[in-house]
Amino acid sequence: MNQPLVTIVVPNYKTLQLTKLCLRLLRKHTDPRLAKVIVIDNDSQDASLDYLRTLSWIALIERKAIPGETPVQSHSRALDLALEKVRTPYVLSIHTDTLVKNQQWLPFLIKQIEKKATIAGVGSWKLEDKPVWRNALKLLERNLQLMYVRLMGKTKHGLEGVGENFFYLRSHCALYRMDYLKKYNLHFSDGDQVAGKALHKALVDAGLEMIFLPSEVLIKYLDHINHATTVLNPHLSRQKSVDKGMRRIKKNLARFNADMILCDASLDN
Repeated sequence: MNQPLVTIVVPNYKTLQLTKLCLRLLRKHTDPRLAKVIVIDNDSQDASLDYLRTLSWIALIERKAIPGETPVQSHSRALDLALEKVRTPYVLSIHTDTLVKNQQWLPFLIKQIEKKATIAGVGSWKLEDKPVWRNALKLLERNLQLMYVRLMGKTKHGLEGVGENFFYLRSHCALYRMDYLKKYNLHFSDGDQVAGKALHKALVDAGLEMIFLPSEVLIKYLDHINHATTVLNPHLSRQKSVDKGMRRIKKNLARFNADMILCDASLDN
C-alpha cells in the first residue's frame, strides 16, 4: 500500500483530556499505512492546542473563530477546512468524544462502503450502547408518535426521521467517498444546519446510497460519548445537561480504562 486510503478529520475545542484520549486510542488502533489524521483546532487557545502542537503524526490546522458564528457553524466550517486538504479516496469525520476500541474498526468501515460503487457514505445516526429492551421501547414510542402525527395531520413536530428531521450520517462517525463529494461540490457546512445534514440529502437526491450501520454492530468497534464537548464547556449547555452529562462521561471513560491510556505518553509518538 503506497498511499493511505482514508483521511480522518477531527475538530478540537477545549477538551484536553478527551482529545488526548481520542487521539491516543486512534493511534493505538489504527494502521498508519491505512489512514492519515487531520486535527482542526477551533481557536481553543488552551492546553489542548498546546498538546496538539506536540504531535508529529497528525496534520494540525489552527482555525480562527469567526465573530458571531454558532457552535454548529464553527464545527462544520472546521471540517470543511480539513476537507480542502483531503487527497485520499475516502474521508472520515469523527469527534474528540468518538473513542476507538478495536484494531479492525477502520477496515470494517472501508469494507462496508466498498460493497457497492453506489454507496457514497456509511456511518451512524446514533451510536448508543443500550439494552435490547430499551431499544424496543424506544422503537414502540417512536411508532406511536408517528401514528399520532399522521392522524392529526401535523407538519411541524420534532419527531426524528420524519420530514425536515430526516436521519443523516452524523459527523461523530461518517465515512464518505471523496469522488462523490468532489463531483457534486459538497461540504459539511450549509448555513446553520448541523454538519453533514445537507451533504447527506444532496447525495441521496443524486440517487446514491447512504448506509446506516446498526449501533449494536458499530459499538463493537468504537463508541461515542454524545455531546461531551458541550458538557465539558458549560457555556455551551444548560447546567442540568452538564450535571447529567458529567456522570455519563465518567461512566464511559471508566469502561475505556481512560486513566491507563492517559498515562501512556508513548502513544503520542
